[in-house]
Order: sequence, then structure tokens, then C-alpha cells
Amino acid sequence: MTLNIKQINRFFLMACAPFIGLIIWLMVSELSITLPDSSYPKHALTHATVPADTAKLTAGLDQAKKTALVTAKSLKKSIQLYTTTNRNMDAIVSIAVSQTNRPYRIYDRRITRKIGAPTQQIESDNVRAQLFVIHAQHFNGYALKVKLKSPKAMKMVLGQDKNGGAETTLAAVDRYNAIAGVNAGGFADDGNKRYPLGTTVMNGNYLNGFAPSYKDLFFVGLNDKLELIGGKYRSKSHLDSENPRFGASFVPVLLHNGNALPIPDKWRTSPLRAPRTIIANYKDNQLLFLVIDGRNENGSSGATLQESQLLLQRFGAIDGYNLDGGGSSSLVFNGRVVNHPSDGQLRPVPTHFLFFK
Repeated sequence: MTLNIKQINRFFLMACAPFIGLIIWLMVSELSITLPDSSYPKHALTHATVPADTAKLTAGLDQAKKTALVTAKSLKKSIQLYTTTNRNMDAIVSIAVSQTNRPYRIYDRRITRKIGAPTQQIESDNVRAQLFVIHAQHFNGYALKVKLKSPKAMKMVLGQDKNGGAETTLAAVDRYNAIAGVNAGGFADDGNKRYPLGTTVMNGNYLNGFAPSYKDLFFVGLNDKLELIGGKYRSKSHLDSENPRFGASFVPVLLHNGNALPIPDKWRTSPLRAPRTIIANYKDNQLLFLVIDGRNENGSSGATLQESQLLLQRFGAIDGYNLDGGGSSSLVFNGRVVNHPSDGQLRPVPTHFLFFK
């Protein structure tokens, strides 16, 4: 609620009207005061010598005084009314703000209940990160729900900060003093170096140039509005239109607009079950990461991609993407490794998503 400028102008015009009227009256009355000649002795000046106009002036001043007193009282009442109105407006604004945030709180409670009760939570002006434990029929895992409050809350980093470098997610978290970290995209080995697959974007720049999506490979990352973007991009201009800040590539896309997409035959059984790392989002732009445990990568433990889709839908996610899994699956929260890496220890990988308090 805001005060109209015309209303403010009308208020001050009414408040000043008596004084303006007094000035106009003095101007049109053509009053004059005649002083006695200096040669007259002082004792010769009597009441009779005072011009008649002086009496009119005195009467006018008395009337102006009365008007000023009335105006002062009116101004005092107006100020009191203005102060009371301000208090009421502050209360209305406070209620409006609380009501504006109410739908978000209701939605957040609804999606959080679907995952369960968080076992740990870290919150600051930049981020809120909640950790959940998942117990399913054929596997166990963890969910990390993240609300990004500022651009400082999340970034993607390269292993050892160089192209071709690799390090564990825990090492990257410690080096950047992050509160949490998850492994990101897939990679290809080249001797002692590991290079990210497909298109990789760091700080708005293409690491190895743009690589058009082929077969089941996709790109997933965040744009300049902290929104999750992803899918298959056939041209650089297509991806540029999404304003990517950072992102990585892997296979395949799991969920789009809440609907499960067909899993390509190759990924249905190769392997059937495995440790998984998945990134997804909600309607309010919160992020959801799933990190599923598996004792090995031969398909006898872990989750299938179809089960991962069902889990995302059960948790109310909108879009979901399968990140590098198997021995690469890593979840670090509050300084410790949360999941149980299938290699028995964390694997050095080239890209990591990190979160900051």
C-alpha cells in the first residue's frame, strides 16, 4: 500500500492555506502605518494619533493568531493520524511479507515430508542444506536437498583446479572449505589424466569448447538465475540461450516435467544395479541430490535407473539427470564422507559440485 502523490500535495496545501490567506489579505488591504513627525515631542504622541489602519492590522494579526492556533491543532491531529497510519501500514506490510512466504513454506514442508526427517542441516544467508537417509527394499542411500539463496552458495570445480586433473570430492571440499560436495559429470582417462566428457562449463566459459549432444549424452548445470538446466543441446547457441554458469555431462536423462523418460536399452542392464549419483530439482528451484550405495559395480547391489526414477517421482522432483556413478559416487557433508564408496575409498574424479555456507 502506498500514498498517492496527489493526496500528499492536497494535505500540505490544506495545512498551509491559512498562512497563504493571511499573506494575501495583507497584500490587498493596502495597509499603511504613518509615523509621527520627528519634530513632535514624544509626550505629544497619543492614542488619538495612531492611524485607523493600525487597528485593522492589529485585528488582522489577532485573527491570524487564532487561525494559526487552530491550524497548529489541526496539524497536530494530522501528524498523529499520519503516525498511526504508518504503524498500520508497517503491520500490513509485515503481514503481506509473511503471507508471501507462506506458499513456499507449505510447499517445502510437503516435499520434505516425502523424503523424511533430515538427519543434519546447515543453514546460512547463502544456503540451506538438508541431509536425509534413504532405506529402500534393494538399496540404501542418501538425499541432499539444497536451497540456494545466493550465487555464492554453489559452484562446480575441477580436480586440482586444472583440466585433466582429478581429486576426491572430500579433497575438493577441504581445499575450498565447502560445507558439502557431490561428484559431477563423467570422464575419460588419458594416461594419468582424466578429462570431463562432452560439454563442460566453468564460470560461464566452455572448458573444451562446445560438444553437441550425441546418443544418450546430456548436459546439466545451473544458469545465471540459480535454476537447474539440462538436456540434449545440438548447438552452442541453443545452450548459450540458457545462460549456463557451470555444468557437466553424462547419461541418461531420467525425468522431465515429473515424467519418467524411457531408459535406453544399453543402460538398463549395464550394469543392472550400481551405486548412483543423481541431480534433480523442484518447482521452487531447490536442488535434490541422490547418492545410492552399492557394495560393488557388477550389478548385484545398488539401484537400477528405473528405481531411481521412481524414487525421484516419490520425492516430488521435476527434472532428473543421472550423474557419474559406480565408484565415482561421492557425498561429503559437514566435513565427512557420508556414503560408502564401492571402491572402499573415494575415487579421484575431474568435476565436483560444491556448496558454501
